[in-house]
Amino acid sequence: MLSINASHRKLLWGSVAALGVLAAAVAAVWQSPSSTALAEPIVVIGDGVSTPADMAWVPSGSFQMGSDSKLAQANERPAHAVRVGGFWIDIAHVTNDQFAEFVRQASYVTTAERKPDWETIRVQLPPGIPAPPDEVLVPGAMVFVGTDRQVDLSDYSQWWRYVPGANWRHPQGPGSSIEGRGDHPVVQVSYEDVLAYAKWVGKRLPTEAEWEYAARGGLEQATYVWGDELMPDGKPMANYWDSKLGTFPVVSPKAGGAEGTLPARTFPPNGYGLYDMTGNAWQWVADWYGADYFSKQAGAKGPVADPRGPEKAFDPSDPGVPANAPKRVIRGGSFLCNESYCLSYRPSARRGSDPYSPMSHVGFRLVKDAPAPAAQAAS
Repeated sequence: MLSINASHRKLLWGSVAALGVLAAAVAAVWQSPSSTALAEPIVVIGDGVSTPADMAWVPSGSFQMGSDSKLAQANERPAHAVRVGGFWIDIAHVTNDQFAEFVRQASYVTTAERKPDWETIRVQLPPGIPAPPDEVLVPGAMVFVGTDRQVDLSDYSQWWRYVPGANWRHPQGPGSSIEGRGDHPVVQVSYEDVLAYAKWVGKRLPTEAEWEYAARGGLEQATYVWGDELMPDGKPMANYWDSKLGTFPVVSPKAGGAEGTLPARTFPPNGYGLYDMTGNAWQWVADWYGADYFSKQAGAKGPVADPRGPEKAFDPSDPGVPANAPKRVIRGGSFLCNESYCLSYRPSARRGSDPYSPMSHVGFRLVKDAPAPAAQAAS
């Protein structure tokens, strides 16, 4: 499956030409495994006094990372043993209100609000492509615009556009707003923006292993972060594109999921007390993206301890994008994920994305290295 995120620079260049603006260790199985609890998880939420506020403690432990499910993509295989140390993690996505406070206090200007740098665009394109005229390098970001009819899903440029003026304050471009959406996940933030926020708040991005371990909430190899059934008792458990209400990527009044993010904490939390670990908005994590990284890790003897990802990115799956183009991992899927194209509202699903490209369905949450809660530390 083509990666929307990693190939957006190709879309930007195409828009320059077309529009005159920069728009440029388990056994393999073929059924979803039944979920089992590694250990009964204990929800510990920080109080903001002796422990970090609005963060959950995830104790150290081992788990099976990745998946051998029939739903798994090649980059999720094989499931393999990993061990991580304990850490604190935000119970929800960083919201518009939280990010706005950072921007106000730090006088920060996000990637989407700056003039694009040709050097960061060039590395996502085939060698030899000339730089566009300077006047078309205008601030903006990638926006899901959808289609008005069913289309060939192999060409994602039909439903994504580089929109001048799109940024975190205006996620869909000029005319859109986050007014009344202060509790929604902030989107249109690049990896660089996230690092700046993390430094300001005294936290860091989770590693890919930490993220997946936390997302599973104590369930070993469950299909979803809440278990194996998509809609227990007929109730939705995450914000994703409901194919029963509309065909992706057709945008209409009844096209489920196309309206965008929902407030953080809309759905029940997982076993560690974490909201929206899948769905709503993709989440940046720290690691470079390696399409073959899981297969390399699987060769290790015993659990891999606190993996930090490959030393550089590698993804040969994007036509027209160099295999070694910089990409960071994003996890969790978004409101655009759906059964027909992107079944990524699963804890093992992963993708690579250009670290300098903000998008209208990508946000983040952070972790903090702080002492374990007293009860955990004493055990």
